[in-house]
Amino acid sequence: MLFFCVFSVSVRAQSQEVQQLLLNVEKLSQLKNILADMKKGYQVVSGGYNTVRNISQGNFSLHEVFLDGLMLVSPEVKKYRRVADIISYQKNIISEYRSAFKRFNASENFNSTEIDYLGRVYKQLFDQSIDNLDELAMVITSSKLRMNDDERLQAIDRIFEDVQDKLVFLLDFNSKATSLSLAREKQKSDLKQSLKLYQ
Repeated sequence: MLFFCVFSVSVRAQSQEVQQLLLNVEKLSQLKNILADMKKGYQVVSGGYNTVRNISQGNFSLHEVFLDGLMLVSPEVKKYRRVADIISYQKNIISEYRSAFKRFNASENFNSTEIDYLGRVYKQLFDQSIDNLDELAMVITSSKLRMNDDERLQAIDRIFEDVQDKLVFLLDFNSKATSLSLAREKQKSDLKQSLKLYQ
């Protein structure tokens, strides 16, 4: 009987140690996941900062050169007005996001996280614009795709609608960011006025 009591206490003690060990392993696993998430976050912030720096320095001039080169189109669709419209809208997207980003960055009404977010939105728009231009180049170059003129015109119309949507989104996005910036500027001004009244 004494043997069973000692054995029972020993088994319970080992059971508690095993449970504690399992808890420690689980905590270690959670800590590992947290560290992995922190690393991913650091990589996103680091990449975003570099993108923002590149955008603010205007290192995307190749995009404009490519846009200018698209004015030379294949004879089948050379006179279709949407090709010129697409190029014009792409230039508007570039100039709009560059000027807005410069303005938002200089306003000091946005913190670094918000500036990084703006930079990511602009980079995504820029990348999608490159995709649109690549697709347009494929469509308007007769040796790239097997398409008749009607199919090419339909593809150009689809690209045009996509580019137009991007420009409308960008204008709306910048309008909302501008409103937020102006509201924050007004808050700063109101706070300064209030401080002057109490001094």
